[in-house]
Order: sequence, then structure tokens, then C-alpha cells
Amino acid sequence: MSSRCNHLDQIQSVTPSAQGCEECLKTGDRWVHLRMCLTCGHIGCCDSSKNKHATKHFHATNHPLVQSFERGENWRWCYLDQTFL
Repeated sequence: MSSRCNHLDQIQSVTPSAQGCEECLKTGDRWVHLRMCLTCGHIGCCDSSKNKHATKHFHATNHPLVQSFERGENWRWCYLDQTFL
């Protein structure tokens, strides 16, 4: 399932910033699933997690593309186009 995305040029070769949600690790919170920013490598928790740090990172930085950071998942999402890649 993929649709048109106009932001693929923002994908960079990134290194994950952490092995868990950066912000949740600092505060001792838990997360449900992890997302990795494809522009800078930030690891944040998903919208099913109480803190929604991946989406907060998008709003703070305008980095539109994330990829699942869960083992066995390889999907990507564009926040701006609201589509899976």
C-alpha cells in the first residue's frame, strides 16, 4: 500500500539515535512501538504510546518521514502526505 509522496528527497543515510525512545529513556517512561526519523535518525515512540514522541519530533523539526524501528517491520510513513511508502 503506497501512494505518492513528494518528500522522498529528504531521506538520509542515518544512524539510529538510541535503541529506544530517546525522551522516554530519559524520563523512565514506556513505549508501545518505535519510529525512526529518516532525516536525522531520531528514535521516538509511536502514537499508541502515551507520549507520542515520534510525532512530536515531526512537529518540532518538520522532518516528514519515519520508518518503523521494530524488528521484522519495514514500512515507512510520510506525515505531510499522510501515506505509507
